[in-house]
Amino acid sequence: MTSSADAAGSPFFPDDRSMYERMLAGKPYLANSPEVAALSTRAQLLTERYNTTSVTEGELRHLLLVDLLGTVGEVIEIRPPFHVDYGAHLHIGERFFANFGFTALDCAEIRIGSDVQIATNVQLLTATHPLEPGPRRDKWEGAAPITLGDNVWLGGGVIVGPGVTIGENTVVGAGSVVVKDLPANVVAVGTPARPVRGLPADPAGGWDRSAVEEH
Repeated sequence: MTSSADAAGSPFFPDDRSMYERMLAGKPYLANSPEVAALSTRAQLLTERYNTTSVTEGELRHLLLVDLLGTVGEVIEIRPPFHVDYGAHLHIGERFFANFGFTALDCAEIRIGSDVQIATNVQLLTATHPLEPGPRRDKWEGAAPITLGDNVWLGGGVIVGPGVTIGENTVVGAGSVVVKDLPANVVAVGTPARPVRGLPADPAGGWDRSAVEEH
């Protein structure tokens, strides 16, 4: 396995920056470098503690999330188990809800707007790996950010891939895999997920529930 000490002279990705700087810049990096590994260990310890809290310990859960995540809204609920890579690159808005089994691999930034709802076993995956066998064997990886707009709802088992933006008010049906951007105000389903129906831009003006219930 290639070490961080070999990085600057790598035949694949020569670069004088630290592995963490590369990761934040969206460039190839090695996750086993001491700095990156230490951040990952810290996140695992905090999520381990979070996942052993009681449902009655809401205040403690919030304090742990404040310590773990980059940004945390005042009113959020994440039901354990919950998993992140680093936590610090995950930014969550107000009135957020995530059901059991939420995974956010935040090697790049994940930005979640307000009033977003996440169903069970949803995965937000920013991580990528080289297609070429050599650098992949040497454990190089990369990442691209994910953005969820306000009032997005992701159904059970949805997977969102690296570099994806989902527009506000959009609903993604259960089991869908999102690998390309989705616009605002649509229902999207499938693998890969595609819009199948539009939704009102202003839900207060009349929410077409049949557009959701049929899918």
